[in-house]
Amino acid sequence: MKAALDWLANEPLGRIVWLIIAIALISLTARMVRVVVFRQVQDTSLHYRARKLINGLAYAIFVVTFVSIFGIKFGDFAVMTGVAGAGIAFALQEVIASIAGYAANSFGGFFRLGDRVQLGGIRGDVIDITVLRTTLLEVGDWVQGDLYNGRIVRVANSFVFKEPVFNYSADFPFVWDEIRVSVKYDSDFRHAKKLFEAVAQEKTGEFVERAQMDWENVQRKYRVERASLTPMVSLVASESWIEFTIRYIVPFDKRRLTKDALFEAVLDAVDGSEGRVEFGSKTIDILGMAKPKEI
Repeated sequence: MKAALDWLANEPLGRIVWLIIAIALISLTARMVRVVVFRQVQDTSLHYRARKLINGLAYAIFVVTFVSIFGIKFGDFAVMTGVAGAGIAFALQEVIASIAGYAANSFGGFFRLGDRVQLGGIRGDVIDITVLRTTLLEVGDWVQGDLYNGRIVRVANSFVFKEPVFNYSADFPFVWDEIRVSVKYDSDFRHAKKLFEAVAQEKTGEFVERAQMDWENVQRKYRVERASLTPMVSLVASESWIEFTIRYIVPFDKRRLTKDALFEAVLDAVDGSEGRVEFGSKTIDILGMAKPKEI
């Protein structure tokens, strides 16, 4: 028994066996701890943080175990890491840039879990952040209205240095949106404007008070001027009709529902105007293609 322990402690192959055993024990312990924690905690956000913490501790324990088994002094370990890092830095530039991007985001607060962002041309909600990659649940593309399309996209963290980071929900979780409504020239445009103002106030007025508090925080943090958050209706007289634009503030994740409610209310308002307001439209006749003449 003593000879076996000496072999495990002193021989290179024996140390590798010790390392394999240690990895198995650390992995098993981490998995058991995760199971116990997940049974006690119901919140998904706490689940995520607990998993990250447990994995981080497991990696740290593995590094300490590795150094202890192979008898490497921490000073020598630092020297070895520095020498190896010089050669690795050139080969792994993208990886190093991603790690730097992770650090920049951690301290700079470009985005966090749950934010809706656009990274590297991909727009979606942040569902995971690791040292190398940020995972997004994509919205848009072939799906309209900022709805999920089902694709999970992993973007390298190095993109924070290469391209703009669009965040739809960080300091100000609202966006300005608008819809356009065309009415005929023989309609009562003043009455139409009043109808659309009432519709906008009814459907989006509840967002103004909440947005005002967040906008005041933005003003304290950045050099921005006071902006109008109340719904606004403007008109443009074109060649074919009068076009009204209804501009309003809306939470970033309620654009589709709000736009649907606005259009429905506009249709009801025009139907109830007793002919004073009528929609303008353009009619296009599609003619058949002429048959080529025979030569």
